[in-house]
Amino acid sequence: MKNLSVFGLLLLSVWPSGRPTVGQTRPIADNSFLIEEAYNQERGVVQHISAWQRALRSAAWAFTFTQEWPVGTQTHQLSYTIPVQRTESPSSTGLADAALNYRYQLRGAEERVAIAPRLSMLLPTGNAARGLGTGYVGVQLNVPMSLALTPSLVSHWNAGVSAVPHSTTYNLGASVIWLARPTFNAMLEVTWVEQGGAHDVVVNPGIRWAHNFASGLQIVPGLAFPNGDGVLLYLSFEHRFRPEIVGN
Repeated sequence: MKNLSVFGLLLLSVWPSGRPTVGQTRPIADNSFLIEEAYNQERGVVQHISAWQRALRSAAWAFTFTQEWPVGTQTHQLSYTIPVQRTESPSSTGLADAALNYRYQLRGAEERVAIAPRLSMLLPTGNAARGLGTGYVGVQLNVPMSLALTPSLVSHWNAGVSAVPHSTTYNLGASVIWLARPTFNAMLEVTWVEQGGAHDVVVNPGIRWAHNFASGLQIVPGLAFPNGDGVLLYLSFEHRFRPEIVGN
């Protein structure tokens, strides 16, 4: 439980105090947990995302770190994902297979319906013999779509496929997010994964909230309970890495 305790302290350190900082009304976007939102990073803004998940009845857990960078404008985005896992049977802990990602903003994030297909290269950085990866280079295509249903209700939809030698995985997912406040959202995600005839469905209710700072930094922690028998902790830092260009 050491990892859970450390992450819990991080969450408590940024829990809203009831006294908004400057810019506290900046809304939350692109901070879902299991579902990918169709919003690329704005020009000059980088995002650092950490997520840790564990089933309560298992010693196994998974941690991912993702960093997202715009390339010139919001149309193009590059990112990478580094996963660390602990398997249960046999027990093993270490680096799993990393991913290099490119996402194209097909329909703009300001549209009522946003679409941003992503193509990823899966790298065999894990140890397949220890159950920490496939041992092969693979590719993944995911198509996220985000739909603004009402000013306070947003839905996100995913469809994708991953392929490595001897294995193909299909995924579908959807979510509904209630924007109770610009800086506090309640959410429900559902994912479906099929591999080799085996199916896995996850229902993931959760919440996320934001702290905004005058510097432009936004910190978004989140908490969810996959299938009611697990815990997912989320933490995002988003900030400018270059000054905003006025008039663009």
